[in-house]
Parts: sequence; structure tokens; C-alpha cells
Amino acid sequence: PAAAKKGETRLKVLQLNVWHQTKKVSNGMEGLVGIIDQTDPDIVLLCELERGDRQFIASLVGELGKRGKTYYPDSQYMNVGVLSKYKPIRTQAMIRPEETDRAIVKAHFDINGHAVAVYSAHLDYKHYECYLPRGYSGTTWKKIDKPVVDPDSILAANRLSNRDEAISFLIADASGEIGNDNLVIIGGDFNEPSHLDWQEDTRNLYDHNGAVVNWDCSVMLAKAGYKDAYRQKYPSAVLHPGFTFPAGNKDAVLKDLVWAPEADERDRIDFIYYHPNRKVRLEDAFIVGPSQSVAHGQFVESPSGEAIIEPTGVWPTDHKGNLVVFRIR
Repeated sequence: PAAAKKGETRLKVLQLNVWHQTKKVSNGMEGLVGIIDQTDPDIVLLCELERGDRQFIASLVGELGKRGKTYYPDSQYMNVGVLSKYKPIRTQAMIRPEETDRAIVKAHFDINGHAVAVYSAHLDYKHYECYLPRGYSGTTWKKIDKPVVDPDSILAANRLSNRDEAISFLIADASGEIGNDNLVIIGGDFNEPSHLDWQEDTRNLYDHNGAVVNWDCSVMLAKAGYKDAYRQKYPSAVLHPGFTFPAGNKDAVLKDLVWAPEADERDRIDFIYYHPNRKVRLEDAFIVGPSQSVAHGQFVESPSGEAIIEPTGVWPTDHKGNLVVFRIR
């Protein structure tokens, strides 16, 4: 685990959706091992692991071991997972493992004397209603007659998903951790944007078509006191949109990355959140992945100045991830 100043621990957390175990990209496993090796996180939050496949996790841990990196997996073997340089004290499935559309796994760690609870989540992909303002259905992924920009209509459709229920459950569970003065970190693919990215400043950008939407999951977390690490470090969704989906992955087949071919479908739907505590300080935050995203069915470059760590090898997924650096004291 990373060293820091005396009395402090530097904790690096990587979050990444690995796109059906990296199977959609040639040499995808090599790419996943490569980006973990390159970024050297202390904790890795993964999703789309294809529940119950212990061999994939064993292979990932084994390949990292060949590069001199020792990681311990959680013991649940769900669609979501946690790898860590710290051996977990215990892990548990927060929602029944077969409910892969709202999967959450929780791991407890003792990090240099500090109790840390980490949640890895993959929320429901259905009812992906950030497509409605872009003129596409969030259930069939086909074009609709015209964009839907009324926020009440968008949110009513959005709430047909299991995302809000999963986040409500997570917040309730984590309140016990916070009550015990434990540090809480949450990461995952939420399949839903942040309200911080859909306000007045972006209403005429990225095919939002004038819509201002207070997306449920991010609003619930904000009301519960959680901080969105990337948006804490980079408050402007115009200067630093932080798009994580669809990633402009030139190692993948372009048509596999495109869901709304005539729209700018770029969004930030992958996150790392933390609950403020006197013992933890946010040091840095990055998007991890290719510099390009996909809009209107084509690769497009990210805004200049975006905080991106680009892979030195194959990129294994259709998402970008997050790398967040904390100081614990």
C-alpha cells in the first residue's frame, strides 16, 4: 500500500466496469491487468464480473502477482467485486447475488488503524432515461418521435429502474458505518448521470436539448452528505465533463460502443463517492481510459485540460473508470 507523510496513509481507489469480463476486446484481460499495474491502486472496485466465475478473479489476481502486485479478492464472487492490497476483514453481498441489476458488495478493511467500509456497485442498466432528451428510448434504445425534455416525465420513467431503491438501501446501510465513525467509500457504474452534470450550464450541451434534470441517485447521495470525488476536484461540468461512457475505445468494434448513433450520448455514469470525515482528505481525482469518447456514432476527443490517465496498453472496456487519491490521517 502506498506510503505517505508520517501519520498519513495515501489510499488510491480505482473503479471500472470491465464489460463482460473484458471478453468484448481482444487481449482484454491483458489490458485490465495492465491498467491496474499502471495506476497501482490500493483498492479496485470492479463490475460486470459475470457472477460466480471464480476463475476470472483467480486469473486476474494471478496475472497481477506475476507483475509483483499482491491483491486480495472479496469472498462473494458476484457481478461486482473488490480487489485490495489490504486483506479484507470481511465481505458481504448487500443485495442477493442473483439480482445482478442492482448488485452491491461491501468490504471492511483496517487501513493502518482506520476502519474503512467500501461498497462496489453496479446499478440497473434498464430505463436508461438520459436518452429521452436525446430523442431515444431508454428501454428499447430506438429513436422516438421527439426528445422528451420535461424533467418530471424523465424522472418518472427513470424511477421504473431499480437504481433509486438500491442507492436508498446502500445509504441506509452505510449510515451505520458513519455512525461508528468509519470511513465510507462508494464506487461503481450507476447507469445514471449526476444531477451536477445536468444543470443550467449544460442544458444546451451534449444533446441535453434544454433539459435540466436532478437525477435521483446523485441527489440522494448528496442529501446524505456524500461527495462526488471527481466533481469535488473539478466542479465545472463544462470544463471537465468527465465522460465515462461510451469510451472511445479503438481496441473495440465501434458499433458495439454506439447505442444512440444520431445523438451525443456522452455522460458521466461511473463514480467514486466518499463521506466527509475529519480523518480523510481528497487529494486527487482522474478519469481513467482513452482520451476519446463516442458521440454521433464517431470517436471524439475529450476537452483539453480534462484530467485523464490514458492506458499504455489495450483498453478492455466500453467505459472509462475513476482513480481517486485520498489521504487518511
